Order: sequence, then C-alpha cells, then structure tokens
Amino acid sequence: MEIKTNIYLGDSKEELKKLSDNSIDLIVTSPPYADQRKNTYGGIRHEKYVEWFLPISEQLIRVLKPSGTFILNIKEKVVKGERSTYVMELIIAMRKQGWIWTEEFIWHKKNSYPGKWPNRFRDSWERLLQFNKSKRFNMYQDEVMVPMGDWAKTRLKKLSDTDKIRDNSKVGSGFGKNISNWLKRDKAYPTNVLYLATECNNKNHSAAFPEELPEWFIKLFTKENDVVLDPFMGSGTTLSVASKMKRNSVGIDIVPEYYKMVKKQIKETELYLCETKAKYEKTKNKRRSKIR
Repeated sequence: MEIKTNIYLGDSKEELKKLSDNSIDLIVTSPPYADQRKNTYGGIRHEKYVEWFLPISEQLIRVLKPSGTFILNIKEKVVKGERSTYVMELIIAMRKQGWIWTEEFIWHKKNSYPGKWPNRFRDSWERLLQFNKSKRFNMYQDEVMVPMGDWAKTRLKKLSDTDKIRDNSKVGSGFGKNISNWLKRDKAYPTNVLYLATECNNKNHSAAFPEELPEWFIKLFTKENDVVLDPFMGSGTTLSVASKMKRNSVGIDIVPEYYKMVKKQIKETELYLCETKAKYEKTKNKRRSKIR
C-alpha cells in the first residue's frame, strides 16, 4: 500500500474541519507554548491559552478514532516568579470537553541549556500528556521494550523463594506480584520517563523536537499504514518520521515558510523512493534474465 503524506496551510481549528470523523490513529504535536513564538504563531498569552486551544482540541477529538491516542507536548512557564497554571487548567478543560487524561510522560532533556536563576534551577524536562476518547485504545507495548540490563542480575538474584511466585501485597493493597515472569527475560517494559537529548537533525524550526520523540510514540500507538496527525507540524519532524516508519500522515501549519519547506521535503522523499524502487526493479529484472 502506498504511504501518503498530506499537508495543509492555515489555522488548525479551521483546517482540521477538512478531515473526516474518526480518521486519525495518533496525534503527536507540540503547539506554541504560552507567550512563545510570537513572530510565527502570535504568542498566545498564558491566561488566554485554554480559550485559544479548546476549539482546536474539539476538532481533534472529532477526527481521532475511538482506538486512537493524542500526545500533547507542552510545558508551563514562569510568570512573575511562579509557575503558570495554564497547563493544569487546560487538562481540566479538556476533560470537560470529553477527553480522558490517561497518562503523563516526562521528556527528560539530557542536554538542556545551563543557567542560573534566583529562585529555581534550569528546566530539564517537559510534559507529554496522553489523552484518549475511549478507555480501550490501541497500544503496542512490546514495540518499545528495553533491555533488562544489570537489573535482572542484581535485583532478581536477591529474591527469596516467596518473592519468585505470586505473592499477596504486604501492605494490604490487594495487588500481588509474580516476579518469576521476569526471571528469564532479557527485555522489560519502559517507564513513563523518556531520556532524550534536545538536539535534532532539523535546524529549520525554533522548537523542533528530536526524531526519537515522535518515533517512540508512533511505535507504541500505531502500526504500519495507520494515520498520524500533527496539527502544528512546524518543520515536519513528525511527518518525516511517520513516512520512514510506513505510516500515513497529515500535517497542518499556519506559517507559509514551514508549509513550503515540508512540501519540498515530501517531493524530495517521493522522488528518492521512486528512484530507489526503479533501481530495485532494474536489479530484479537483471537477476531474472541471468536465471533464464
């Protein structure tokens, strides 16, 4: 099946209306944070942020499949010496809108910029909020498993015999454990903290995130030929990664420069794929001729 990438130029809350109901498997995006990117996205004030975002999230919940997931990369800012509450207010407002706030992942920036402030330390993490429209959604956990490492050698070898079988909780919570399931495994499920650098290959956007970020969530929540949406596509990182992973994608941005840049990237990718396919077919035909 041919993989498609569609992009739209314009305001997300309007351009999203062109998409069909229940047509998207995964939304991964990083909208402009409050009071940031003023020259490109208008610099939405933190006290107006929820009001600005809700018409967009109303369209997102419409286009997302019941089995789909929405990952929102966002972070509070400091206003007059204290953290703004606009992210928490947005979460509450989106829940009232019908979203289920399923999980919160943390992106730990391993190489965040150093600095000094009188009342706080440097930011080295951002939120990745997971929203769903149903409690039953697609999730392919085995795709993001990580090596067990030395944990299995150190922690598991100290377990008593009772620890190695299903055992009732000692605190009376009613939850048990069955550590024996992990004794012979070389991989484990990850935590909800992602350790990624801030560096990315795409330098054409003021806030482009690393490719590993959308890649991880695309692995976790989609399979090949699914559809990934980024309503604030910027330099097109999410779309590029989706295409490489054989997912269809849709991107929207209000900035003409980004639209033109991504459109050019798509044409270059399509040309490369056509040339690669032609070379493959040519090689295959030569082999057939030799066999004959």
